[in-house]
Amino acid sequence: MDKKNLAFDKVNFILLAIGFAVVVLGFILMAGGGTDDSTYNPDIFSALHIKVAPVVCFIGFVSMIYAIVRKPKDTYTETETKNKEEEAAE
Repeated sequence: MDKKNLAFDKVNFILLAIGFAVVVLGFILMAGGGTDDSTYNPDIFSALHIKVAPVVCFIGFVSMIYAIVRKPKDTYTETETKNKEEEAAE
């Protein structure tokens, strides 16, 4: 299969993995100590769980969208392009 026909390149996959890791980190930050029926934990309403974690998730989702939309650069050299043009002309 020709590399030019691929939708993603190595950089796209790396950016996608980084974005996924940031989203997972945001969800881990959102998960906090819960409350039981007998005890109340006011830490569930801390700024980390309510404000910071959703922003981290949002940044991760935006970076994943960028990784999907990003167009890979062509890696063909001029000689490869000329060879293909000559083959097509024959």
